[in-house]
Amino acid sequence: MAEIELEAVVENLASATEFVTNQLERIRCSMGTQMQIELAVDEIFTNICMYAYAPDTGKAVISVDTDTPGIVKLTFTDSGIPYNPLEKEDPDTTLSASERKIGGLGIYLVKKSMDEMSYEYKDGHNILTLIKRV
Repeated sequence: MAEIELEAVVENLASATEFVTNQLERIRCSMGTQMQIELAVDEIFTNICMYAYAPDTGKAVISVDTDTPGIVKLTFTDSGIPYNPLEKEDPDTTLSASERKIGGLGIYLVKKSMDEMSYEYKDGHNILTLIKRV
């Protein structure tokens, strides 16, 4: 397992994505799956940056576990305000973009592209785990 701790600011998004991409390339992850995982990293890390500590900042930890063959397990941990993104209602994708409420589409895309997602709030930390079969 590999782990990186970053200040949860949007300026560190490229570092977060590069860290995860390097782990995926090490296991020769397909480009399509890599793109799905990178989208998830972008969405989750950005949400932590924008909302977890607002108006202040704090740390975010990203762990990538590739030890189980055929499985990539990503864990995002922060000590910001408790927030379970899995409880967010999915947007109504039958509506046109102008008719939909603003927000929520990114988490929805992550939910649809990952094989499993779980959330827990433990010891003052948000812990979001994403699992993707590769």
